[in-house]
Order: sequence, then structure tokens, then C-alpha cells
Amino acid sequence: MLVVVVVGSMIFKVITPPPVKELNSPDGPKVTAPRIAMRDGRYLAYREVGVDREAARHYVVHIHGYGGSRLLSLPIPTEVINELGLYVVSFDRAGYGQSDPNPKRSIKSDVEDVEDLADRLGLRPKFYVITTSIGGYTGWGLLKYKPERLAGMALSSPVVNYWWPGLPKSELTKAWNTQRTGDKISLTITHYLPSLTFWYNNQKQFPTATVSSRDGITAFNGKDQEIMKMLPKIVSPEHYKEVTQQGEFESKCRDLMVMFTDWPFTPMSLENPFEIPVHVWQGTEDYLVPANLQKEVASSLPWVTYHELRGYGHFLNAYPGYPEKLVRTLLEDSNKKFML
Repeated sequence: MLVVVVVGSMIFKVITPPPVKELNSPDGPKVTAPRIAMRDGRYLAYREVGVDREAARHYVVHIHGYGGSRLLSLPIPTEVINELGLYVVSFDRAGYGQSDPNPKRSIKSDVEDVEDLADRLGLRPKFYVITTSIGGYTGWGLLKYKPERLAGMALSSPVVNYWWPGLPKSELTKAWNTQRTGDKISLTITHYLPSLTFWYNNQKQFPTATVSSRDGITAFNGKDQEIMKMLPKIVSPEHYKEVTQQGEFESKCRDLMVMFTDWPFTPMSLENPFEIPVHVWQGTEDYLVPANLQKEVASSLPWVTYHELRGYGHFLNAYPGYPEKLVRTLLEDSNKKFML
């Protein structure tokens, strides 16, 4: 009996993530960014770019991806921002950067965070949303739970859940077979045993997920590899300092658990009770998000405009001209629908 207890305690210690480094605690990271209170008392840190909020013609909320932060806002050229009258706000999602963690994080709670942020900043009556990578789950959540707040939606390389009901088995198999061993194991553990997500992505004995491994860069196409090598030279040093400063469990691991466990709905089940533009952008050479699955999701939704970018990888925001094309396309489509 004693052996069982000892072994059990050892296993528990191994799989339990370290405690969160609490913001503004004596030994914790300091808050320097503007923050806004959420309905549950947590605070979100945010960053505003573009024209003054009061003078803006269009409000845009940008939702960052895995390992992102408010400091990785959509790089729309300044002259385009001024021409279009854009006010863009990006924020640290719960547990990232200078935003408080949310141990109860879910798709719906992230949707509520966006709504609270928009309300506190006065982004009314509606606002546009642009999501990046795994931030796409919040985009789909907004379309499910708060479509009346949206002026339009653009999802860049939104991550796909292999366990969504309705995806054709043949296409799932095709996509699954493109994944590395570490990704297959990591995704399977996250889906079926989410409490082991932190342990698996930080252990050294077995292959880990591409996003966690040192040699993960080799899985990406040539252009994505160039972008990944270039990012440290062009991204704010504060981003790298802050992004997981509270710990990886409440930031990156929480992302994976929300994304790859069972959803309360699927994008394919969404109806279209609203007249707003919804665009999905996908690279054909995206390793992280197989294009064939993205196409299946988009093709099941006749109200979604699907853009497949030949030769593009996953990091679309860093491809020259892409951010401008995305935002112009979204606004032009919105104007067309408004005129109908």
C-alpha cells in the first residue's frame, strides 16, 4: 500500500504543472500595459493601434494565436489604416502576457472576454474580428454565441479539431497521415487525457508536438521557415519576455485543451442568421492546419468565403501584402452586403 501511495504521489508531482506566476505579486511579473476588467473580475491587457477610437470608421478586434500576444497585432500598413479609418485593438488572451489566467477557460468564456473588451472600450454597435491560427476557435465561438455584435469576420489559418463530428473519415485520414509522430501523440493525449497535456509537451523522452520541439521548424514549408527565423529580429523583445511569463500551462497548454477537446458545437453546425461577411484564409502548404480539412469545413458553410492561397504556409500575417489584402477584402464585402 505504501508503495502505491509513493508511486502515485511521484506521478502526481510529475504531471502537475508549476503554479502560475501571479502578476504584480512580490516575485511575479509586473503589469505595465493598460488593462480592462472582465465580468468575472479578471483583467485583460490590450493594445490599441490605428486612428483614434472616436474618429474611427471601423473597429477591428484582433485575436492572436498560439504563443501570441497583444504585441503581435495584425501588421496592416499605417497608410492603409489611415486610409480606411481603422481602429485596431489586440489583447493578451487569458493567461498570456499581462492578462490574468482563467482556469475555467472555454470557447464561451473567450467569447465573453471579447464582448467585455468591446463594451468597455465602447466599440458599438458592431465591430470586425480578425483571428489568427488557434485564435480561430474564439472566432467560431463569436459566430455561435454573439453574431449580433459582429460587423464581419476573417479567420486566418484557423486551427481544425480532428474530432469534430462531420468531417469525412477519408479526409481526416489523409490529413492525419501528414502529421509527425509527436503531433499525433500530443493531440491524442490532449483530446483524451487533457490533464497530461503540460507534462507531455515538456517531457524529453518521447517525440513532442511540432510547436513544442526544437526541431519543429523543419516541419514547415520554406517560406514559413524563413519567417520563423526572421521574427526575433522584427518582433518586439517585450513579446518574447512576456508571452508565457505566467507559465505555459495557463497560456499555451490551456489553448490546446480548449481547441482539441470536445466542443459544445462545431463550425459545420453553425447556421447563418446574420448578414455579415465571413472569410476563411488558408495556405495550401500549411503544415499545422491541413488545407483539405479547412476546405471541408468551409465548403459545408455556403455563407463563408474561402480563400486558398497557393504555396502559402501557416504564418499568413507575415506574408508581404497579406494583411492589407485581408482587411480590404473584408471591408469591401461588408460594404456590398450593406448596400443590398
